[in-house]
Amino acid sequence: MSLTISGATRLYVLLGDPLDKARSPEYYNALFAARGIDAVLVPMEVASQEFDALLRAMKSVRNLDGLIITMPHKQAVLAHLDRLGEAAERVGAANVARREADGRWFGDMYDGPGFVGGLRARGIAPEGRRAYLLGCGGVARAMALALAEAGVARLRLHDLDAQRAAALVETLRTQYPRLDCEAGAADPAQFDLVINATPLGMQPGDALPFDASRLTPRTAVADVTTKPEITPLLAAARERGCPIATGRDMFEAQTLLAERLFGWSA
Repeated sequence: MSLTISGATRLYVLLGDPLDKARSPEYYNALFAARGIDAVLVPMEVASQEFDALLRAMKSVRNLDGLIITMPHKQAVLAHLDRLGEAAERVGAANVARREADGRWFGDMYDGPGFVGGLRARGIAPEGRRAYLLGCGGVARAMALALAEAGVARLRLHDLDAQRAAALVETLRTQYPRLDCEAGAADPAQFDLVINATPLGMQPGDALPFDASRLTPRTAVADVTTKPEITPLLAAARERGCPIATGRDMFEAQTLLAERLFGWSA
């Protein structure tokens, strides 16, 4: 079935900068066509300095039902939302927003729950695991909080920006005082869940984020880099018999959450 736009078509917008590698429009517009949903997801690439003005104008568009927000606007969108879900409250950012029946806007953050959902889809349960997370940027922050919420036993963080890692540790200790959490480099052999949330692996010739020879088959390895899907790190982990989870697993778990939020589920 092809996608047809009518005067009654409901509008969803993807906001970010840049958007040239975004996968959401292709995925969701195919979903709308397959399920006979009269809706369209349109990408709008907008710079940070223009974001607030655009949001104020867009909220007056009556057939606009929802937003998907990517970098660098996940924090800025909070000023335009009336109510937040628990994950968005914890992280201080949102990547989905829905217009409610009363016209108010609800937003939530699915990066962390999507990551944990992607792990579970691969049969990797985070409960009780000793996890090592490389990278403490915006998406990694959401992932770390979701891992804590899911019940990891220990979480060590590492980032080239030591202050950013220390700040995230402090946030985790405040929100989850029983969690064994610290910052610093680590031998991956000390952990049974190792996660790369850095850009390493996106470009050919990138160095691995850690020494993969230290992995053992009991260590699950996740890499949220989506291009390529099987990164050099994941290829090395798979060669050593490790369970793996990919950036695509995270994306697919996020899409299921978004489908339920917007009422698109089959």
